Amino acid sequence: QVQLVESGGGLAQAGGSLRLSCAASGGPFSRYNMGWFRQAPGKEREFVASIAWNAGSTYYADSVKGRFTISRDNAKKMVYLQMNSLKPEDTAVYYCAVQNVWGSRRPADFGAWGQGTQVTVSS
Repeated sequence: QVQLVESGGGLAQAGGSLRLSCAASGGPFSRYNMGWFRQAPGKEREFVASIAWNAGSTYYADSVKGRFTISRDNAKKMVYLQMNSLKPEDTAVYYCAVQNVWGSRRPADFGAWGQGTQVTVSS
């Protein structure tokens, strides 16, 4: 069974950048479609981005399109989220997960959630 561990969160200023990493262990990682979600205090967990098993397709929430980039390295069993032009509203705990239903953006269709990494963007 795959286990996921996120890292790379921290404090950034508005307009700055952060790169999140998600390390996978166990399971056939190269077969998994993967996704990033985020959850701000008092809000529901929301879809951020997803990437196909072969990186052939990527999808983004409208709120991050053009600013965030999802990528992966199957040899290293890693998924990344490059976040540029950060805004205070990007402040949240960010999670990576395995996408069980291709094309879905619903948290219920993802699994093997990591513990999350906190991103705080100051204005």
